[in-house]
Amino acid sequence: MIALQRPVARISRTLSQFARLLFAGMLLLPGSVWSSTGHDDPLQFDDTPLHELLEHPGWFKESFLALDEDLAEAAAAGKRGIIVYFGQRRCAYCRMLMEVNFTAPDIVAYTQRHFDVIAIDIWSPEEVTTPSGESMSQRDYSLQLGTNFTPSLVFYDAEGKIALRLRGYYPPYQFRAALEYVAGEHYQREKFPVYMARGDQTLRFEAGDLVEEPFFAQPPYNLDRSRFAADLPLVVFFEQGDCHACDILHTQPLQRKSARKLFDHFESVQLDMWADTPLVKPNGERSTAREWAEELGIFYAPSILFFDEHGKEIIRVDSVVHLFRLRNVLNYVLSRGYVTEKNFLRWSSRARRVLGEPAVDDQEQNASR
Repeated sequence: MIALQRPVARISRTLSQFARLLFAGMLLLPGSVWSSTGHDDPLQFDDTPLHELLEHPGWFKESFLALDEDLAEAAAAGKRGIIVYFGQRRCAYCRMLMEVNFTAPDIVAYTQRHFDVIAIDIWSPEEVTTPSGESMSQRDYSLQLGTNFTPSLVFYDAEGKIALRLRGYYPPYQFRAALEYVAGEHYQREKFPVYMARGDQTLRFEAGDLVEEPFFAQPPYNLDRSRFAADLPLVVFFEQGDCHACDILHTQPLQRKSARKLFDHFESVQLDMWADTPLVKPNGERSTAREWAEELGIFYAPSILFFDEHGKEIIRVDSVVHLFRLRNVLNYVLSRGYVTEKNFLRWSSRARRVLGEPAVDDQEQNASR
């Protein structure tokens, strides 16, 4: 891997990004949706908690939170199913979903044509009936589905089966692909990472270089923790060349001292998710970066996976991430918060209150007690 600073690599990367964005329909031109919403680049934003409460789009379904009835109504109307949106009212990532993705005319039209969208407040004690007919609080429903990040979207097909889950914010290109994956019933034939990989490879003009960091370990990559516990937890960055989101990760949150100093307490490894780089996985098995990424279901670059000293996966961030979220996840792992609290959002809420920081949502304080 070669540092990004080389002039030739930089020019080549810029040209490839231009072509990639053009073919994906993502190039920012005058009058584009992103420009009109004030977000010139949907990958760049401040992810600290919002000061003002977030509002949902008016076209979200007004639901009595009987999701089994909502699903039946959607099916009767000829739709593919429902999308259950799990969010927080002060979540910056949720705002990007609302202000960027859900203001793009093609996304809005496609979503409304194929799905009904119902909002769930992950901290609310109010009751919801799930598509399977179970009754529980919205908070418990969120926990049951493993909502570690907001926004989280769960796609239910017309039969009430979960077709796809998205945890975190994804920019319009990946989000459109997710909608089409479920609406086109591709989930019946292949897994989402496979579907995304086929689409991504059609946009691949050249391999491109990865951006290195001084705290990344160098090959060979022997990550075996199956026989003896390691001294440090492990973090693995799955990236790819020609990756705008990867560049932002390296030039913004990874350049902040508050984040960089935390990586001194990790064994950090960077892998090209498409490369045949040999490695030994944490469980002691031999593999390659490509094979391991496929086995783990990696479909977004960059994806950051955290493993404990024994090689067990703790948490992964496989969506857009900035400083506030990344730093909290690093502290969650280093403090071993996952031992007593499996849900990252509940841990994060409690940790902020201990430090005297504002909660992400007004209901958080009571709901997580």
